[in-house]
Amino acid sequence: MEGAQAISRAAALLRIVSAAADGVTTAQAAQRAGVARTTVHRILSSLQDSGLLDRDNSTGRWHLGPEVFLMGALAARRYDFVDTARSAVRELADETGESAFLSLRRGDENVCVLREEGSFPLRSFVLQEGTRFPLGVASGGLAILSFLSDQEIDAYLGRSELTGEWGEAHDADAIRERVRLTRTAGYATNPALVLEGSWGMGAAVFDQHGRPAWAVSITGVESRFRDARRPELGRLLLRTAHRLSTRAGHGRTPAGR
Repeated sequence: MEGAQAISRAAALLRIVSAAADGVTTAQAAQRAGVARTTVHRILSSLQDSGLLDRDNSTGRWHLGPEVFLMGALAARRYDFVDTARSAVRELADETGESAFLSLRRGDENVCVLREEGSFPLRSFVLQEGTRFPLGVASGGLAILSFLSDQEIDAYLGRSELTGEWGEAHDADAIRERVRLTRTAGYATNPALVLEGSWGMGAAVFDQHGRPAWAVSITGVESRFRDARRPELGRLLLRTAHRLSTRAGHGRTPAGR
């Protein structure tokens, strides 16, 4: 059991480091993991010895190491959907002017794996490649959650407590209402619930089994997501989601759109 716990903690710390574009200090990693600082430092140092992490001695920040790059390069041969999706996400950014993203469902989380910049000069930096949000938080994770079965949604909300970190707008009833609205529209809308002034919209991308496995989304400043513009943005998102679902081997899109 102790060995399994150590592996679990090491994996969690790798995810924490990977989600921070500028790296993390030992204290930050310990706070985010909820583990004692001395324990975290010991695990991070062991990961460094294995080449999985690097530490910048001038800043004290931990970053992913060369072995992770090599592993990722090999894993990419199996998980090549990012390259397949890149042109469609790039086109979405060009058409909307907003930052466009592809994210991947990983258990109870949604992980950003691709970001393409739009032409509008004011940008939101809520999402970067490697950023993780729980399902139901941010538009991509909400889009994925919304097209799971009712039983899966109930089970997820039963085991997840999101209000502590994300506020009362993410209690179970509020999320269920946004799921309902997402299913009706076909796409999800995040009205600045993660970061003040930063809006997002997302649509689920389905795999060959008809399961919501990815999401395509856009983010930007609130003034770019007014009522009059959102239907057009939603149409572009659903068109992109349909294209990507087709490439993944399944041709339907949310709400049959």
